Amino acid sequence: MEIADAPGVETNHGHGTLYLLTGRYDRYEDVSGKFLGARFEAQVPTLFEALRKHFDVDPHQAVIVNGEDRTDEEFYAFSNHHLFGVRFRSTVLSLYRYKLHVLRSDLVQGRYSGEEERVKRHELQKLESIDHRAKDAEPTTPELDAFWDSWTDYFGRTGLVNPRGDRLLAELGVWAMRRLQPALMMVNFNDPDYVHWGIASHYTRGISIVDEALRRLWEEAERLPAYRGNTVFVVVPDCGRDTNPFVAVPFQHHFNAHHIFAAIAGPGIDRGRIVDRVVEQAGIAATVAAIMGFPMPFADGDPLEEAFG
Repeated sequence: MEIADAPGVETNHGHGTLYLLTGRYDRYEDVSGKFLGARFEAQVPTLFEALRKHFDVDPHQAVIVNGEDRTDEEFYAFSNHHLFGVRFRSTVLSLYRYKLHVLRSDLVQGRYSGEEERVKRHELQKLESIDHRAKDAEPTTPELDAFWDSWTDYFGRTGLVNPRGDRLLAELGVWAMRRLQPALMMVNFNDPDYVHWGIASHYTRGISIVDEALRRLWEEAERLPAYRGNTVFVVVPDCGRDTNPFVAVPFQHHFNAHHIFAAIAGPGIDRGRIVDRVVEQAGIAATVAAIMGFPMPFADGDPLEEAFG
């Protein structure tokens, strides 16, 4: 699989995530004009918006699980398209959202007073200032409140006891499957980004952590009646890895990281079939939509025909 090598097509994390979500290689610029910023807004509907509008899916059943080091991607939950947009947003589960929930609920319940309350309100203000969408980023629902209340009861209020990195994302994914039962869930694993350090063992260790996380999610799908025999997994990077003879780092993904892979598995997918032609990353959104039975009319990529036997 490849990311199109064309003018304006970037191979950064944020760009790749939006290519996967929308099925289009749009040009994106940081909404605040920040240099190297990645606070982008999709121009066409994401997979989650299309799913929710077509099937009238509840917001807590369209889930993005995001890492604490990629806060910009917290706000890829909806596009600015006039026919879709914020009312069809996906729910985001992350350590950032957990901290927002704890601070907001504690302040509403009067848990703090005096100087401690002022400190907590300042902490909340700092979190909400991270992005212009943060103030109203996630309208509360009983299901989501119950999810975070259970998480807080188990892991406490500090955010220091729960797993970190991609182990945290796997944990959030498993909890979501058990408590929210999303129809569509995207998990943005990030540990292989240790490729930037140029140390092979850091990079391969990150990959092994993702492997273990995928095993947990797969086994949970096999265990839970809502998912058993009814769940398709799509594993695809947001960007690739490359080398550069002018930089003393053995591998990285800064310059020409267009070559990636994809693996699709589940009911209705031919077991062991190899796609021996170059296909586009932008086709993933159309493929997922076709598997689930809803349209993606604004996606440029075509469904991967091999995925349907």
